[in-house]
This record gives sequence, structure tokens and C-alpha cells, in this order.
Amino acid sequence: MPSVRKAAAAVSVLAAAGSTTAAAGHAEVYAPPAPAPALSATALDARYRAAGGDIARALATAKRVRDEGRTRALSDFLAPGRRFLSFDPRGSGRAVEVIGDLEHADRIAVVVPGADNSLSNYDSPKFVGGGSRSLYRQALATAPGKRVAVVAWLGYDSPSTRSLAVLTGGRADDGARGLRRFLTGAHRVNGHARFALLCHSYGSVVCGKAAPHLAHLPVDEIAMFGSPGAGVDHASGLGTSARVWAGRAKGDWMRYVPNVRFAGLGFGADPVSSGFGALRFDAGTGPHSGYLKPGSLALRNLALIALGRDAEVTHA
Repeated sequence: MPSVRKAAAAVSVLAAAGSTTAAAGHAEVYAPPAPAPALSATALDARYRAAGGDIARALATAKRVRDEGRTRALSDFLAPGRRFLSFDPRGSGRAVEVIGDLEHADRIAVVVPGADNSLSNYDSPKFVGGGSRSLYRQALATAPGKRVAVVAWLGYDSPSTRSLAVLTGGRADDGARGLRRFLTGAHRVNGHARFALLCHSYGSVVCGKAAPHLAHLPVDEIAMFGSPGAGVDHASGLGTSARVWAGRAKGDWMRYVPNVRFAGLGFGADPVSSGFGALRFDAGTGPHSGYLKPGSLALRNLALIALGRDAEVTHA
């Protein structure tokens, strides 16, 4: 039983690191989103308008309650040219933004973020909105004239790294269901594009749970980076025909997190380990939050994966 005791001890360390005192409860002041049509080519503009209306109403609430962080963020969301497919201001918030032409793209990259993402930090280069725009610019620079779209998919309740939720799969279960629904709808919008899932940190748990249910969709690339595990012991356990990639930057603190699964905590094998069976890409030397930083090696390789240009990816 030494291995079990070792796993239990490791998870205890994880739990201690992830525990936090409960935040004081407060009444939800933001209204839920208005009903919107199912995502399809004919409903695309209606979805953009509906989400825009939800953002405007949430901004009015933020101003009324003097929520300065939300006021700044949501004002930026309403800038000309920005298009959101869905938006929910409750809690830490959810938002799904399209960068580029979703309907006519040949390649669609969906960025699935990890922990600590919220509406207030959404546009930071370290988080899903800012990072997705960096990815879009890199993809266009790599393949000028290529028809590509990037989706910043904050479509689930991102857990806090200071909570035990980040050590369990509950949020990822909800996220996986939402991701499947979104990809199905996006495929209805654009029936010819190929999809790449770029999954950061806890987002790789979301992608790992979604992957076995995506066989009916043209997902041909899944990249996990800064990952705590994907909930399976081998890439084959993801049940996908997509190429599975994994990368970890040399400065990422995730390398110190034990890859165990015990008593409902942890996510199993390390995707960058040789035994996992993923293709390993060179993620450079940056920190956990730096994979989509402009000019980084990680961003260059993730853009190539998003474009389906596998032969040009630098391997670790």
C-alpha cells in the first residue's frame, strides 16, 4: 500500500494548498441573460445582438452598484467590432467571444481557459480574452490571408485556485457539457471548418471530459498546456481521433503539482510525461500565465497547432 499512502499524502498537500476560508455570501445583483435562439447560421446575428443587450444591461447594473471593475470591463466589451455569442454576468461571469469570421473561417480555434478567469480580468493578456486576441494576431501573421477565427470560450464557472473546486472535476463536468453544446452549434454555423481546442490549465480537464463526446465534430487538434492532468492515464483514454498535444513551460509552477488521482481529488497522469502518449510541443521558458504572450515560443507553436500546420511545430 505504499503507493496509495503516497498518493493520499500528495492529495493532502494539494488540498491544503487549495483550501481557503469561505467568502462572505452576498446577494446576486446581476440579472440572468435573456433567452436567445440556439446557435446556427441563421441565428448568428441574433445571438450577437442578444449578448450585446445582456452586456449593456449588466453594465447599467455595474454602474448603479458602483462595481468599478465590472464597469471598466463591460465598457470595453461594448467597443465597436467586438462580438459575443453568449454572456452571463452572474457570479464571476461567463462570456463567449468570437474574434474573426466564425461563419466563413476554414480553421476555428477555441481557447478553453483554466482557473481564476472572470469578467473583470477577461481582457488581461494573462486571461482568456486578451490571450485569444494574441492568438488570433499570431495566426494571421503566421498564415496571411488564411481564413481563421478564434473563440475565447469562458463558457463555464472557472474555479478559483484558492478553492478545493480546482482539485475536483465538478466544474469541468459542467464545462464539458457547455463546450459540447457550443461546438455543436458552431458546426451548424460553419459546416466546413476544422476545429482546434487549446486548453490551458484546468481547461484541459474540461477538454478531457468533453473529448470522448466530440466524435461527430471535425475537431482535429487538442492541445493541453500548463495542465494538471486530463482525467485519463493515457491520451488514448480521451477517445478522440484528434491529434493530442501537450506542453509545459519551464517556468510553470504546475510542474510541482503531484499528478495523482485519489478520493475524488486530482486528475491523474501528467500529459507531458512520456507515458501519456501526447505529442509534446516546446512551450518555452515562460510562467503559467504566459503561454499566449505575444512573441513567446508557446504562442508560436499554439498558433501552428490551431492552423493545423503540425509539421512546423517545434517539439520539446
